[in-house]
Amino acid sequence: MACQEIIEQGCKALGITFSHKESIDRLVCYYTELVKWNRKMNLVSQASEQEIIESHFLDSLTLLLHLNCAERPELLDVGTGAGFPGLVLKAACPELVLTLVEPRAKRVTFLRHIVRSLHLDNVDIVEKRLEPGLSGQLKPCACITSRAVAKISNFLELAAPFSTTRGTVICMKGPKADEEISQWRTDHPASPYTLQKIIPLTLPFSRAMRNLVIFRKTAE
Repeated sequence: MACQEIIEQGCKALGITFSHKESIDRLVCYYTELVKWNRKMNLVSQASEQEIIESHFLDSLTLLLHLNCAERPELLDVGTGAGFPGLVLKAACPELVLTLVEPRAKRVTFLRHIVRSLHLDNVDIVEKRLEPGLSGQLKPCACITSRAVAKISNFLELAAPFSTTRGTVICMKGPKADEEISQWRTDHPASPYTLQKIIPLTLPFSRAMRNLVIFRKTAE
């Protein structure tokens, strides 16, 4: 299957639809540039076309169902790497107001290239690690996510200064999400976050299990 067909079939299986017909074209362009750049820098592991699209693009797009693109949502993506999930979501939902935090300079160069290539606006790229000292530089965000920065306990603690009251944090986890949730409850009984829901997912081609673990900040 060609890249476009893999994306279309995968999205159909996941129940994902796009409000912009150009979204698929942007995702195909993104994939093409990723493969090209991956030959000279290690952005993602070597794999087949279908595996890369599923593991990085389709996996990222599972968050699209939880962003209200009609209302110009905002997202802070921590440790985005090559733009997963934040920049993929922006390609699909151009209304998204996006901040990407990524400390590695080579990846930041790639991210800026993709933003230019896809003609995206309202994307802020911060070439640093997310740490308490950044709270004066980043305004609190209504939605924060990360694919693989830290365990839930550590990530919620890290995200708290950057999260608005009633804001959400979406942790993208594999099949062991319950273990991390249990550890969070034990380690942080006074956490400002409450667990809202766990959304189990199965990726369409590999049948790999995923969980979107969604928290809401209820206190400062």
